[in-house]
Amino acid sequence: MLEQRRVLATEIPGPRSRELQARTAAAVAAGVGVGLPVHVTEGAGGILRDADGNQLIDLGSGIAVTGVGNGNPRVVEAVTEQVRRFTHTCFMVTPYEPYVAVCERLNALTPGDHEKRSALFNSGAEAVENAVKVARVATGRPAVVVFEHAYHGRTNLTMAMTARSMPYKHGFGPFAPEVYRVPMAYPYRWPGGPEACAADALRVVTDAITTQVGAENTAAVVIEPIQGEGGFVVPPEGFLPGLADWCREHGVLLVADEVQTGFCRTGDWFACDHEGVVPDLVTTAKGIAGGMPLAALTGRAEVMDAVHRGGLGGTYGGNPVACAAALAAMESMAEDDLAGRARDLGKILGDRLSLLARRYPQVGDVRGRGAMMAMELVSDPDTREPDAALAAAVSRGCHERGVVTLTCGTYGNVFRFLPPLAIGEDLLHEAMDVLEESLAAALS
Repeated sequence: MLEQRRVLATEIPGPRSRELQARTAAAVAAGVGVGLPVHVTEGAGGILRDADGNQLIDLGSGIAVTGVGNGNPRVVEAVTEQVRRFTHTCFMVTPYEPYVAVCERLNALTPGDHEKRSALFNSGAEAVENAVKVARVATGRPAVVVFEHAYHGRTNLTMAMTARSMPYKHGFGPFAPEVYRVPMAYPYRWPGGPEACAADALRVVTDAITTQVGAENTAAVVIEPIQGEGGFVVPPEGFLPGLADWCREHGVLLVADEVQTGFCRTGDWFACDHEGVVPDLVTTAKGIAGGMPLAALTGRAEVMDAVHRGGLGGTYGGNPVACAAALAAMESMAEDDLAGRARDLGKILGDRLSLLARRYPQVGDVRGRGAMMAMELVSDPDTREPDAALAAAVSRGCHERGVVTLTCGTYGNVFRFLPPLAIGEDLLHEAMDVLEESLAAALS
């Protein structure tokens, strides 16, 4: 097991990482961006070790992927055994039990006790795109409604569904049609503030769908229960249940994009569980398989089964090695109560970030749930002017001091915290100490 402590053996990035980054620049397409150019050689728990022997505290989990921790023993054992047996047949050619077992597990775990079906894919974008395919077939309607600040992927259709232009959409159009965007219930930036958002957002959103799209034309409303790349925006209590009721009343399918929020990240198995919301379709990926590439679409049996035979699938979707990893990862989540662990980590993060907000007016908002927390940085707390430059400076300071951090948000001014659920509390506190040191330095 990699020792769980921060080590600064060289400057960051060190000489070996800089050599490897030179090779990267010569071999890898320039469009593949890198946030912190250290080249990792080992990872476990809450630590990543780089090619220079530096050990960095990981507050990103590969964007919410390694929730059970790199090198999770159950995952390692399951993957090793499956590789020994076979690595691929394509489920559509000759099926295998691990794919079926993952679908059974997802059908049992996702919200609602109705009969369900699942299909497996490679990435969150694939899962979202297939959710739209299924919704259109099942309803016979063309339109898809998404939200401001949303992020759903990098395929042509999911770029159309994603809100932010740079870097995700710029220059890549034209995009798929029949995608319509409505306001997001964003309490911190809602006109009139959080109380007005709680009172008005559902009416504003449903009126926009009714008048600009037409409920009778709408196949699905697709929403992240807590937005990810858009800034960890948490809608006010009651918004998601109200949206689910409206969809049900008008025959519109509610699709919960749980790609980033799923698998214990927010303190429940799924973020929808917090308010008892039962979507018609749920997309999952990221944390599902302990770092192996896997995604899924799970939904009501009658909706999923509306698609003709052969209409869903893909050569690598539900790869047996990834399925073995997913079964082991989900076992770890249940046996180690990682949902409870996420709530404990969220308490630490929330307390430490709230303290920063009291000390520094530039911390305009602290929000999130479980081990999915964020702080939004502003240049003026009264005008709430986003301060992307400050966020970048604080992130650089964290990197130089040996902590892996991620920024996000439509305006690039939000820090998101996604530590592995396996991280030690002492490491998390140390990382937050580094964050405060970096924030203070950036403001000095």
